[in-house]
Amino acid sequence: MINTNKEIAEIFYDIKKLLDIKGDSLFRIRAYEKAGKILENLPEDVKKIYKEKKLKGLKEISGIGISSAKKIEEYIKKGKIKYYEKMKEETAIRQIITCFFATKGLSLEQLKYSARKRKIIYSRFTKPAKQLLELACSIEKAEAAINKVAEWAKSRKLDYAIETVFKKWLELDQLKPKEIVKKPFFRSKPMIWSETKRKWYVIGCGGEWLEFAGKDIDIEWKN
Repeated sequence: MINTNKEIAEIFYDIKKLLDIKGDSLFRIRAYEKAGKILENLPEDVKKIYKEKKLKGLKEISGIGISSAKKIEEYIKKGKIKYYEKMKEETAIRQIITCFFATKGLSLEQLKYSARKRKIIYSRFTKPAKQLLELACSIEKAEAAINKVAEWAKSRKLDYAIETVFKKWLELDQLKPKEIVKKPFFRSKPMIWSETKRKWYVIGCGGEWLEFAGKDIDIEWKN
């Protein structure tokens, strides 16, 4: 895919995601998704099309409407799209909350449903999300911090909240997921390695050590 087409397509996909987070109309959401797919599959570079025919050439791309064409023009001329930057600012808090619940295994649709049913009190998360954004200074850094804390907490089977990120902020670089040590089994029976004899043994029901005569591929490793 041509780089410029790819860059703009990714922005349109991101706008689609932000509109979804914002709860905008399905028509607008699908329109940006469609425009992104068109650009992904477009064999010609939009820069070349614009150079030859300006905005008129962009509007002639099948499936691209006037609104999308103007945004493509803006990106070609300025390297950014004002509407996209505005959308990121408007949805910053919601993006952080969405990211947090994603680490809990909830999709955006599940989060919306739970909020509608009052299973999740959405407003409870807006204040800590705003504080985290102020602390991190960017959505990207805030989301990276949430993901890191989530990975660390899950490996230790600990619960965590957005507030946990504040508590761990100064030690984020030191947070490491707990190493999962897997143990060897053969047909559901535990095994042990004898360093002196350089052999594997299967531990029988009575605790006796039975020399393992199989191959390494027969050993099953479990948490």
